Amino acid sequence: MSPWFTWLTQAIPLLLPWLVRVGVAMAQATVCSRWDHSVGLDDLGLSQEGDVVIGAVFPIHNLPPAPDLSFSQHPNLQSCVKRCFVLPLRPDSRFQEEPLRWVHALVFAVDEINRNPFLLPGVRLGYRVLDSCGQHPWSLRGALALVSGGTWPLSDSHIPLVIGDASSTQAIILARTLGPLSVPVISYQASCGCLSDRQEFPNFFRTIPSDVYQALTMARLTRLLGWTWVGAIAADNDYGRQAIQVFEAAVRGTGVCLAFFETLNRANLVRDVKRAADTVQNSTARVILVFLWYTDTGALLLELGRRNVTDRQFLASEAWSTSGQLLRNPALFNVSRGVLGVAIRSAPMPGFEAHLRSLHPSRRPGDVLLKELWETEFGCSPGAAHEHDTSLSPRIRLASCSGAETLEMVQSPFTDTSQLRITYNVYLAVYAAAHALHSLLSCPQRDSPSWGNSFTCSPPHNISPAELLQHLNQVNFTTPLGEPFYFRGADVPAVYDLVNWQATPQGLLKLVTIGRVEGSNILIDQSAIQWNAGSNMVPVSVCSDSCPPGTRVARRKGEPVCCFDCISCAEGEVSNTTGSLQCDRCPLEFWSNGNRTACIPRQLEFLSFNDTMGVTLTTVAVCGAVATVAVFMLFVYHRHTPLVRANNSELSFLLLLSLKLCFLCSLVFIGRPSVWACQIRQAAFGVIFVLCLSCLLVKTIVVLAAFRSARPGAGQLMRWFGPVQQRGSVFLFTSVQVIICAVWLSISPPLPYRDLGLKGSKVILECEVGSVAGFSLVLGYIGLLASLCLLLAFLARKLPDNFNEAKFITFSMLIFCAVWISFVPAYVSSPGKYTVAVEIFAILASSFGLLFCLFAPKCFIILLRPERNTKKHMMDK
Repeated sequence: MSPWFTWLTQAIPLLLPWLVRVGVAMAQATVCSRWDHSVGLDDLGLSQEGDVVIGAVFPIHNLPPAPDLSFSQHPNLQSCVKRCFVLPLRPDSRFQEEPLRWVHALVFAVDEINRNPFLLPGVRLGYRVLDSCGQHPWSLRGALALVSGGTWPLSDSHIPLVIGDASSTQAIILARTLGPLSVPVISYQASCGCLSDRQEFPNFFRTIPSDVYQALTMARLTRLLGWTWVGAIAADNDYGRQAIQVFEAAVRGTGVCLAFFETLNRANLVRDVKRAADTVQNSTARVILVFLWYTDTGALLLELGRRNVTDRQFLASEAWSTSGQLLRNPALFNVSRGVLGVAIRSAPMPGFEAHLRSLHPSRRPGDVLLKELWETEFGCSPGAAHEHDTSLSPRIRLASCSGAETLEMVQSPFTDTSQLRITYNVYLAVYAAAHALHSLLSCPQRDSPSWGNSFTCSPPHNISPAELLQHLNQVNFTTPLGEPFYFRGADVPAVYDLVNWQATPQGLLKLVTIGRVEGSNILIDQSAIQWNAGSNMVPVSVCSDSCPPGTRVARRKGEPVCCFDCISCAEGEVSNTTGSLQCDRCPLEFWSNGNRTACIPRQLEFLSFNDTMGVTLTTVAVCGAVATVAVFMLFVYHRHTPLVRANNSELSFLLLLSLKLCFLCSLVFIGRPSVWACQIRQAAFGVIFVLCLSCLLVKTIVVLAAFRSARPGAGQLMRWFGPVQQRGSVFLFTSVQVIICAVWLSISPPLPYRDLGLKGSKVILECEVGSVAGFSLVLGYIGLLASLCLLLAFLARKLPDNFNEAKFITFSMLIFCAVWISFVPAYVSSPGKYTVAVEIFAILASSFGLLFCLFAPKCFIILLRPERNTKKHMMDK
């Protein structure tokens, strides 16, 4: 706001008595017109006497901006006030038909009320209307003239209430000026959110929703339509800046961001329009919020059209969303097609169009504004107009009208009743004033104890504005359309229309209502919207496309939250919604699918016969078993030869049988672990290997005992190692392992176990050893027998003989011990199914080591060197 306005609004309440006297002295002068100074207010024909008279101020003429009236240049208050109120009348003011329609909405409402036997019965309502020309000084002057009293020929009563003015700035002036007098002010178009402050404006009311609700509605629309990256252009004043502030607060934390914010100042409109057009053209935002007056919006749209920027979707404020001037401008067709706007609600007024079309200067000879309307519409001057020289200009003389002119078939802004928005607000303001007066004058509960001192009643000829203000705060009635009406402080419940600018086959734009807003509820028919490209597809306006399922949002440092990158979820994490801020970890037995969009059950992993490794190990085990059987068959076939019979052939056959079982027991480790498989594999492994080592140990002892018995005095030694003792020793050694395994399996047996600790899409199904102590005893006993066998075989390795079997036992046990010593760290460090594979490898490697070291030399002699397979050769040193 300009400095002179701020100073004026603060100084007026202090100087109100003097200002009222100034208004009284000037009340007989025309507030704003092109007419002669001698024309009085009553000569305008905008007044009607009554028992109670309400005042109204309308911008019937539009006056161009006046010269700078900064109070800093005029320190003398009297000089400043003189400049405000004694300005020369302007010959360049422009007559506006739409505000004149608002005036007649007031006249129409007053006539309805006076005909209503239930509203203000016995009281005739009158009115007085003045023209503010859309200028602050004229608006203030008119209000002071209305409330001063004593200057009107029709009545000596003061006017207790003023309806007006149109703009928020002028309404602020009126509310602050008339506030000390407690005169209620009801505006029909002042929408500034600041006027809702009851502490600062206790006497102000309005029938239009606050701009705060409009900005909140736009915020809800952007979220509803999925627009997260929007630009904003607003007027460089309280209207525009406050609207953007409310919008930003409403969308904060919802993922909607402002791509840019530009302001337009009328003082530098050309420069600001070019700057804003550059920003719009260079921005990636496709949706633009515009909080501007319709004339400023027109300048902006023309500049964008000149640059061929026609792919932007505009979201319009009520200040221009229904502007007929913009809709009818063909130069704006391409750039403004598809505009989506918030508009003041439209409502029908039955009988109002007939009222307008029935107007004629001959029926209202004193209505000079109606005569000016006739001059505008028909280009002629009604005969009575020349009586006071009130034509368009003293320099222009129009021909007299024939009298046959009528508004019946005229299509103009004055007669257009298809979109009654501000007009209906004026209508509601009159009814609100009438119901407050009705409450004040009727006082049905005057004698009630609950009435107290909160309300007082007045006679029609002496209404107190302060009393009327109290009743106006409590107004609650049903409108002629059947809708409830009441004030919430200064405001009415927010109701808006949602409108869309749609192209017609004739290449024009038309206004189509596509929805309604009531409070926080938005009812919109999206299928009926025509967007900027002429399609029915909602335009997309985002800084970054929404992250698809399987990804998450990663904020870009230093940029708005709407600008981000999409990062794939890590393994084991998923996001199944669009725009996820984080990925969710799957439960333990589940894993993410390939797209990271869903958790699927983990695949069970175990060493199966279908795996390459399982097939390989199975083949090796079978080959080992076949080789063992082949050796066994070879030994059976040559069982009577000295080589086979030497050193107890029975133990050799038992050893071959145990080796075959060693190869076959490895197959139990392959396949899906089950309860019986887990218990059998460990027990079989432990018992079979002990059986094999027992045979080797007994064979080693027999070899050692045989050579020791050849010494003098040791002849009885072999009697303790005969066949029976050998079989008994093998059985005894093996029984110890059987007992250990039986205790282990009975107390804490191995069981199938799902290992979920490893990260991956698979669950390792393996056999848990159960009792670690039991498993350790099994391995420890095997190691004990292997150590004893190695020690004894090492001691007997140099005994004289052509075929000393102790040497081969020594080599076999060295291989056996080397395999199982390396098995321990490999077993512990191997993951998943490879643990089982390591154990199978150790079994097969040690079994092959025993088979080849013990039996390969014998097979070589039997098959390839039969001449050595004689008793004589074996006994020679």
